[in-house]
Amino acid sequence: MYDVDKVRADFPILARKVNGKPLVYLDNGASAQKPQVVIDTITRAYAEEYANVHRGLHFLSNLATDNYEAVRGKIAKFMNAASEDEIVFNSGTTEGINMVAYGWAMPNLKAGDEIILSVMEHHANIVPWHFLRERQGVVIKWVDVDAAGALDPQEVLDAITPKTKLIAITHMSNVLGTKVDVKTICSGARAKGVRVLVDGSQAAVHMPVDVQDIDADFYAVTGHKLYGPSGSGAIHIKPERMAEMQPFIGGGDMIREVSKSGVIYNDAPMKFEAGTPGIVQMIGLGTAVDYMMDTGMDAIAAHENSLRDYAVAKLAGLNWIQVQGTTADKGAIFSFTMDGAAHAHDISTILDKKGVAVRAGQHCTGPLMEHFGLTATCRASFAMYNTTDEVDVWIDALELAHDLFA
Repeated sequence: MYDVDKVRADFPILARKVNGKPLVYLDNGASAQKPQVVIDTITRAYAEEYANVHRGLHFLSNLATDNYEAVRGKIAKFMNAASEDEIVFNSGTTEGINMVAYGWAMPNLKAGDEIILSVMEHHANIVPWHFLRERQGVVIKWVDVDAAGALDPQEVLDAITPKTKLIAITHMSNVLGTKVDVKTICSGARAKGVRVLVDGSQAAVHMPVDVQDIDADFYAVTGHKLYGPSGSGAIHIKPERMAEMQPFIGGGDMIREVSKSGVIYNDAPMKFEAGTPGIVQMIGLGTAVDYMMDTGMDAIAAHENSLRDYAVAKLAGLNWIQVQGTTADKGAIFSFTMDGAAHAHDISTILDKKGVAVRAGQHCTGPLMEHFGLTATCRASFAMYNTTDEVDVWIDALELAHDLFA
């Protein structure tokens, strides 16, 4: 039995008040709060166990290295990777996607080659491909979602031509909550020799992810959404894709030897991890994924799905709220606008006065906003620690906002 009260007790920030009201944190799509075990791990790592990692011969360096490298196995387990050597550490999904753009796509794609994106991609999965368009003449092809926000995987596959080299696709929309059938896309693309990058930044926190089952060439996740520290993240890369990649950033750790005449690179995954890493951030992420696995990803998903269904039923009674993204199996993410004069920023400000934290704006999805003819929306995004009582507080705050602008 999922005990949400027990889960909530693990997150100290949830006990605080905002504007004199109990905090109702519904901005998890932007960044999740941290459990005490992660905070304790970070504190201990800095207070008792800190040193630079790799190549140190002293006790603290060996301890920090062991703690840091242990995270690779934890993330591999979390994503069900075949080997921890397929996990590359980074600062988050944005860096992971850029690493693929610079390290794999730029050396392997030429003018006229095509990359397929969906219209609901986050800017982090758009801008790096525009770099290739601007610098190398690569063509970006777009696939739209339907009125409900659903993405037909067959439409993605139908967009493939002999010039298509990559599909870069989200696993779950950070605005619509739409879940994408990335396994079907990966299977169809593989049959045509097309590589697939999956942006798992939003999906990995809401449901179990099995990279062997999905079989994408690249699958990126970000730590701060996984109840871990900001500045932490990882990307799973198939070994055969790693073999085709050039290093993205040069510096320490990613080399074996450096001389005046040349460089011998380290083996993957170290080949793609230059410089002093976010040591404590990654150790904290290891604790965060342990926490999620101990709670159970299936249990977390079931809890959030029940919150989604409860919120959908409540929103149905507000005929002046328009929700963007209405697929039945969506994640517990609600982008919405209010009929009348209220701008998303106005709504967010009023909700904040009631202690309800939501996001307002374009949510780093300019093409999606253009597709729906919107300039901005509010977004309430739920997490493992949210409750139906908090849904009620949110709905009451929306009714207040509506009354103020009526």
